[in-house]
Amino acid sequence: MDPRRDPRGALVRPYAVTRGRTEPSRDIALEAVLTSSATQVAESRFAGHDKYRIATICEGRAQSLAEIAAYTRMPLGVARVLVADLVADGLLTLHTAAPAEGFEERMEILGRVLSGLRRL
Repeated sequence: MDPRRDPRGALVRPYAVTRGRTEPSRDIALEAVLTSSATQVAESRFAGHDKYRIATICEGRAQSLAEIAAYTRMPLGVARVLVADLVADGLLTLHTAAPAEGFEERMEILGRVLSGLRRL
């Protein structure tokens, strides 16, 4: 059958995209913010079509992992593995929501603010 006339379209199984991997090399939250520069996008061209698409989506505009999965129409698990690979290879920049250092102090301040607001 002619693939252009196949009603199923160009079907590629998710495990083929990630080469059978189901776990990312590092844990990335759904709301994690990811960006890429023009240099990173240019270098990602050699990483494969799907990774290049992800880097292009993040160029000039910060995207979350959930947004990347939605824009590429990939299952979230597949997007998570590919994004983790891109971050590990330096082709995407991961911006964390809260720095590891000073977290306890920030939570204490937020707790005091919350209790003060409750007293109002």
